[in-house]
Amino acid sequence: MTSAIEIEQVTKRYSQVQALAGVSFSIEAGEFFGLLGPNGAGKTTLISILAGLTHADSGRVCVMGHDVVSDYRAARHALGVVPQELVFDPFFTVRETLTIQSGYFGLKNNTAWIDEVMENLDLTSKADANMRALSGGMKRRVLVAQALVHKPPVIVLDEPTAGVDVELRQALWRFIQRLNRDGHTIVLTTHYLEEAEALCTRLAMLKQGRVVALDDTGNLLRAQAGCQIQLRLSAELPAALLPQLLQRQENGALRLSVVDFDHIEVVLATLRAAQVKVLEMEIVQPDLEDVFVQIMNRS
Repeated sequence: MTSAIEIEQVTKRYSQVQALAGVSFSIEAGEFFGLLGPNGAGKTTLISILAGLTHADSGRVCVMGHDVVSDYRAARHALGVVPQELVFDPFFTVRETLTIQSGYFGLKNNTAWIDEVMENLDLTSKADANMRALSGGMKRRVLVAQALVHKPPVIVLDEPTAGVDVELRQALWRFIQRLNRDGHTIVLTTHYLEEAEALCTRLAMLKQGRVVALDDTGNLLRAQAGCQIQLRLSAELPAALLPQLLQRQENGALRLSVVDFDHIEVVLATLRAAQVKVLEMEIVQPDLEDVFVQIMNRS
């Protein structure tokens, strides 16, 4: 079976910056795949190579079996990309923008699908509005619609919900999940790790242009995060516990990572010895943010 995306030993350098350093992985048809990493990890560079906007220095990239360089027409026809930046033509309405986008792919009589896409993205009321008159969130909806207008089998979403309201985010994910159920391959990059955890069945994590983790989401959660407790204390966390256990601190609550349940008693004994009272304690399930931090620190 042909993979939806194949990436083999891809490298890319910008002057003194090695953006990608031999990245390799494949994405199977029908997957909901997450591409994660800190700023500067190489995610957008990889997507630009995938979309034909940038050429790799070496390596090979294919979309639905089509090489993005030697068979670029077929590769681009199989791909829909929602860019991170807001890029739009200010001289056309929403419907005109989508109709022109259809023409780029040689599609005639695409009105029914355009109407369906606009309805699912809550753009119908703005169909005849000029693009420059739209809010930032509405412009981002149009970018999503443009990527979907030719019904590509592979859809890449580069930070699609950055700066948008909750209502759009929920509507977008319902529509994208429906497309995924219908067989479309989805590739998502996002800094909202709760989105990636909820939506993606498999993840790749990049750091400094290299793949540092690649596995099913469930396997990453089980293998990396261990046991965690959330505490509210009467005083500051003792220094003996601070460096190795503290995962994060939010709204006065501390999230500590421990080896196992027996280790919890060691933590409590240390707190008692330091005369720090436990005001609240809760055993919590690790999430993707904890896994991400561990992998980035370890790598």
